[in-house]
Amino acid sequence: MRIAGVIIAGGKSSRMGGEKALMMLAGKPLLSHIIERVEPQVTVVIVNANGDASRFVQFGLNVIRDSRDDIGTPLAGIHAALSWARGNRFDGVLTVPSDAPFLPRDLAARLEGPEAAVASSGSQTHYLTGFWPTDLVHILEKAFAQSRHSRENGNPALVAKESEAPAFAGVTDNSRTVRVQDWVAACHARIVEWPARPFDPFFNINTPEDLAEAARIAAKFNP
Repeated sequence: MRIAGVIIAGGKSSRMGGEKALMMLAGKPLLSHIIERVEPQVTVVIVNANGDASRFVQFGLNVIRDSRDDIGTPLAGIHAALSWARGNRFDGVLTVPSDAPFLPRDLAARLEGPEAAVASSGSQTHYLTGFWPTDLVHILEKAFAQSRHSRENGNPALVAKESEAPAFAGVTDNSRTVRVQDWVAACHARIVEWPARPFDPFFNINTPEDLAEAARIAAKFNP
């Protein structure tokens, strides 16, 4: 199976005072940690980010922008990833955030399959860390269109007719799909659990305190 690993780096990082992906941890940028984790598991790694792509030039990766400016959620990144992967004939996409430096080394092996799947640990679902068959892009685009139509017509819950069956098995049409967790639910994504001890492999960095804790984890466990 040809899998594109896509690092979603679209967050504003307002609590960090700078771009999280470029923050230093154990002597190298967070993005380098994530690339090293993901790269052996997939066919290719790319970055999804808006703005000046040259800030990522040191990593030598292709950078793709969101193609839907009207979404305003990480689903725009997933859509960009799926669109790029479909255009380049990949079977699926593994999406990961740009602020989780301890991602499991068996992430793709456990998530990939004929249906969507997302990671979980410590009773928390990590909606952006998931595997998405490339064909899902058609369903996501339809959900976007329905959501927009619903907003424009003042109807928050347009429901597809039963005859309008989803083109991808196991996916429920849902015009309220605007958040990643809504999309995960609409896909009936499989939830795959990892242990959160001795540290959570999906620990993500949102604050300077989180960065300090990540440094402690890296020093103690050398994950």
